[in-house]
Amino acid sequence: MKKLLLLSLLALPLVGSAAPSLRADGPADNMADKVRPVPPPGVPVPASDRAILEKGQADLAAAIDRLKSNKAAQAWLPDIQIFHNAIRYALTYNEFFAPRDIESAKNLIGVGLQRAAQLERGETPWNTTSGPQAMGYVSEIDGSVQPYGLYIPESWQPRSPQRWRLDTWIHGRGETLSEVNFVSGALRGGGPFVRPDTFVIQPYGRYCCANKFAGEVDLLEAIQDVKRRFKIDEDRIVIRGFSMGGAAAWQFASHYASDWCAAAPGAGFSETPEFLKVFQKETLKPTWYEQKLWQWYDSPYYVPNYHQLPLVVYSGEIDSQKQAADLMEKALMTAGIKMTHIIGPKTGHSYHPQSTPIINQLVDGIAQAGRVRYPRRVRMTTPTLRYNRQSWVSLDGMGRHWEPATVDAEVVDDRRVKVKTQNVSGITLSFAAGHSPIESGAKPTVSLDGQDVTAPQPNSDRSWSASFHRANGRWILGRMEGELRKKPGLQGPIDDAFMGSFLMVSPSAQPAAPGIAPWVSSEMIHAVKEWRRQFRGEARVKQDKDVSAADISQHNLILWGDPGSNLVLRRIADQLPIKWEGGQLTVGGKSYPAGTHAPVMVFPNPLNPSRYVVLNSGFTYREYDYLNNARQNAKLPDWAIVDTTTPANSRYPGKVVNGGFFGEKWEYVEPPRP
Repeated sequence: MKKLLLLSLLALPLVGSAAPSLRADGPADNMADKVRPVPPPGVPVPASDRAILEKGQADLAAAIDRLKSNKAAQAWLPDIQIFHNAIRYALTYNEFFAPRDIESAKNLIGVGLQRAAQLERGETPWNTTSGPQAMGYVSEIDGSVQPYGLYIPESWQPRSPQRWRLDTWIHGRGETLSEVNFVSGALRGGGPFVRPDTFVIQPYGRYCCANKFAGEVDLLEAIQDVKRRFKIDEDRIVIRGFSMGGAAAWQFASHYASDWCAAAPGAGFSETPEFLKVFQKETLKPTWYEQKLWQWYDSPYYVPNYHQLPLVVYSGEIDSQKQAADLMEKALMTAGIKMTHIIGPKTGHSYHPQSTPIINQLVDGIAQAGRVRYPRRVRMTTPTLRYNRQSWVSLDGMGRHWEPATVDAEVVDDRRVKVKTQNVSGITLSFAAGHSPIESGAKPTVSLDGQDVTAPQPNSDRSWSASFHRANGRWILGRMEGELRKKPGLQGPIDDAFMGSFLMVSPSAQPAAPGIAPWVSSEMIHAVKEWRRQFRGEARVKQDKDVSAADISQHNLILWGDPGSNLVLRRIADQLPIKWEGGQLTVGGKSYPAGTHAPVMVFPNPLNPSRYVVLNSGFTYREYDYLNNARQNAKLPDWAIVDTTTPANSRYPGKVVNGGFFGEKWEYVEPPRP
């Protein structure tokens, strides 16, 4: 490990895109029966200020309505809507947390109305003016307009043919980081690491979820929106952040290692159990499936992926969150990787003033060299097909989810590729046009776990792709076809359905087992409310009788109720692995009284197997987990049975009496005994 111990003993205050207020977690946040609200209640808004804000909101809404009929303006409407939404949310949900927030909102009215007037004239100066800007895009997940900050470098010219470096700067934990505060902060600056000739994107990350789940998708969607506007160099994108943002940088680096040219996490957390013991002083008692699901976001499980990614890590010497980097250093060593670790002496949870130039020198040098898009050797691991790709290697199937699937693939020469795998049932090797390592006209040999398979020759455009799958213990050329199976984007668990476009479907009748009706109603209300509160969007909701063929095609369907109450669920009930028969719920040969038990489940939609159906569940972590970002993990597997006679609480939707993961063909698999 390369340690750079700096001389100066001064420490910088915590820096971030919007200077969010922080709250130190303590023992009081370990009491599940006494959970403080996140976000906290706002302050009273004086009547005179409320009148100004309500008029501003109405004026913005009117301007947006006028622009909706202007086709040329529609692509830029989200850049106006972020101002309207910020004020609307704060007024509606009591999210002015200090008097200064009210003043900030008044300022946003002026900026939003100015932009609307400019857009009516066909002008978008925020796309052509250097410095900090606030932008918006429409998320596929829920159709919401999400904000992000973008710093445009002073050297940028609209007609320049140059492709530009893009850095991300991911903010720290801020329980009062409302849209008003985030957008206001994004308009003020680009964060602490603004570099010459570099765009800096600051994702909102769906508020305070450590960029997990919808917060993860937020960064990916925001980057695509930046690419729509500007010429970004795909090989010079840097992932970086501090505190909660450092945790996000660790997980983005782990999951998408081959997409960045460098990663520079600062502080934060890199995994769940050890961090909560050290930082939160929490005694953990997870279920077996919760422990399995820690692998979703815990970075130590992904360390071989860092062979594809240069890494520069920062910690304050006396920061308790240095634990994350120390743990990752040990994990990386198991993969033979030495970690470059810059340590600020006698520094707590902040950047040491002499750290910044050293970090910049290292990251700038890496970015100048750029990403190696197609390395000759790729080493990767993943416990889930949600993260199935590194560079030119993609996994199409696994032997068993939530066990490590590993690949070591190497281009030996222009006619041979060697691949070693573990827990992999399908794989694709793919090089884009102009990048094929295979000699033109040659039919290469691919050695898969010692078995030679002849692959197709490259195309005339110098692209090359070959897929293989296991059958009867041997590798065969071609993809697995014609059977229901777990595949990328359709592998579960329940929370995965909320990382794509989803629609809540309410029942039009009472459940056949009336005893669960209050539970179904309260849990659906909870799911819709908490989606807005935690993921800052408004869930699409339709009644079952109004669901269209287009809805089935476009969305994961979140079905509430049972076959007696939900018309869509009734259509597919006989094709699901959980059955309702004779007043009983049956799964895997075990039965539960349907009047006091409800299923939660994710499964491919029989009406559209490329999308999910989910039964009776929103995202699965709850209010207790809002108090520390390391807790914000998936809490339920592919299916569970809930005893609804036990009231829902801050951790679970009721008493979970059974649950588990389906197999790789979405078949029932007996859960392990407790």
